[in-house]
Amino acid sequence: MQGLNKEATIQLIRLGLSEDFAHGPDATSEATVDTGAQLTASLIPRQPGVVAGLDAARWTFNEVSPAITVDIHASDGDTVAPGDHLATISGPARAILSAERTALNLLTYASGIATHTNQWAQVLVGTHARVRDSRKTLPGYRDLAKYAVRCGGGVNHRMSLGDAVLIKDNHVASVGSVAEAYRRTVEAFPHLPREVEVDDLAQLEQVLEFEPDLVMLDNFSVEGTREAVDKRDDMSPATKLESSGGLTLGVARAYAETGVDYLAVGALTHSVTVLDIGLDAI
Repeated sequence: MQGLNKEATIQLIRLGLSEDFAHGPDATSEATVDTGAQLTASLIPRQPGVVAGLDAARWTFNEVSPAITVDIHASDGDTVAPGDHLATISGPARAILSAERTALNLLTYASGIATHTNQWAQVLVGTHARVRDSRKTLPGYRDLAKYAVRCGGGVNHRMSLGDAVLIKDNHVASVGSVAEAYRRTVEAFPHLPREVEVDDLAQLEQVLEFEPDLVMLDNFSVEGTREAVDKRDDMSPATKLESSGGLTLGVARAYAETGVDYLAVGALTHSVTVLDIGLDAI
């Protein structure tokens, strides 16, 4: 699994810390904690889930003070239970307390995504399909969010607008036809993977003539998806199919069993419920 991008994460950490220190130092800690006081604490989940972002937490504490030591006892992607000790943080008490919220914001956010993604991945066990994310991420959080999806057992869609082609209805409308849109993308960016969105089986037949890398089936029913898989198998077996639009855990298995390759779930990253993790003094 590709690891977390440290440079992008450090930028996110610094943004979070700049917000926390926007109006001066940590007034509460400076008033209540003696200069030179030391603290040892653990990162402990309050609920079960899948952890992600432990390095982000470590980098946050070290960004505030290199004197803070962070010993990590778990791995991103691990299933954790309430009371587990994920990491031990030791060092200057004021610095640890000042870094706590930013570190937990990133860790609980990423772990929430990993936990939700894993629920989808578990539903799909035994099928060919994989759950996949989208670009529906908060500004600055894309790398962390997509890393968390990988930790949860999902796979990533394109990271940005430039690493893959995705032809949607507005692109088709701008040039008049799917064929023309497809031709132009091949001419301009022949090296990029290519995906085309379709709304019905008639459009799918037109698109499969080009033998694209991937076709997105937008808001197809389960039965319609099954028919789409049959058409794909007949016309362009190497083309992968992705179901998208209104998918829920309750219908995930039914869609997966049609034979599609991916289930696109924007909610993995746009509707995040954080995993409750706290910093408890030892």
